[in-house]
Amino acid sequence: MKSSRRKFLTYAGLSALGFGFIKAQTKGKDFIGVKKLPELDFPINTIPSRKLPAGLKPGSTVAITAPASPTSMGEIRYGKSYFQSFGCKVIVGETITKQKNENRYFSAPDKERAEEFMSFILNKDVEAIICGRGGYGSMRILPYLDFYAISQNPKIILGFSDITALLNAIYRKTGLVTYHGPVATMDYETFSSNNLNKVIFNNIGTNNYQYNSNQAIVINEGIASGELVGGNLTILSTMLGTEFEMDTSGKILFIEDVSEHAYQIDRMLTQLLLANKIQSASAVIFGTFKNLNIRRPFYPNRGYSILEVIQQLIQPTQVPCMVGFPFGHTSNKITMPIGIIAEIDTNTKLLKFTEKTVI
Repeated sequence: MKSSRRKFLTYAGLSALGFGFIKAQTKGKDFIGVKKLPELDFPINTIPSRKLPAGLKPGSTVAITAPASPTSMGEIRYGKSYFQSFGCKVIVGETITKQKNENRYFSAPDKERAEEFMSFILNKDVEAIICGRGGYGSMRILPYLDFYAISQNPKIILGFSDITALLNAIYRKTGLVTYHGPVATMDYETFSSNNLNKVIFNNIGTNNYQYNSNQAIVINEGIASGELVGGNLTILSTMLGTEFEMDTSGKILFIEDVSEHAYQIDRMLTQLLLANKIQSASAVIFGTFKNLNIRRPFYPNRGYSILEVIQQLIQPTQVPCMVGFPFGHTSNKITMPIGIIAEIDTNTKLLKFTEKTVI
């Protein structure tokens, strides 16, 4: 009975994809004194049609920008070299090339970061936008983005951590599949680059990409399928209650975070539970957490470990769940396409993408 219910939720979620775009309109409201750009406005519980961007190939143009915290030309040399090694042309935005560290924890003022991002969206030569780093700030540019223009110019958008806000907002508003994977400041070592290659290059990417996480810990057993949604837990919980919050109904929710204590993970997971984001998912998979089994002091006693928190909160839901997949804040990472149909099997500890990840 439970398996049938999960399949029903999955199929119901997929059938909702039949809703087309609702026409764009300008709301005319200001955010921090700046008029909002035209954007798509979807009635509640409707989902825009999914779109896949074109895969990269030798000769493709890739743009690197910093939509959140600052970085430098020196720091992004890893990402730049990676894409150049595949024959891609790389252009770098002024949020990086003209960085003077004058905006504290932002690479530039909100509107300027949004304008640079949109300039790459509108540039017909650019086929992928790679975020320089995370940090903080992606949420603050969301009101300035033209989601209609993004929907009409589908291209690869790649990043993780704070970039979770950008990735999920774009998918929620436009149906464009986005990619939770390496930022340009990371060292694109063999594991990460091999997995990224299979996801975003059209001469390499194939159907039925799969990954076995043999060290994963099973919280609840089961087999499930659905669209992938998720990313950084801090950002996902912060976006609840906004027009950009994720829809998890019948979907596989993936979650990661770093440098958070167990009680903080507890608070954010509890928030997702109270918002029915976990119970409505077809499955939940967690990334790798440092100090997964460490119990830190919590006056006047000791706290729970992160694993104990996950077990306490997720086991009662009976939603299939595993902990320990390599995505997010880990040097060896797989790239997770937000919006792609995937399957998990706790018996084999398998994650499988059941459709192409680019066209």
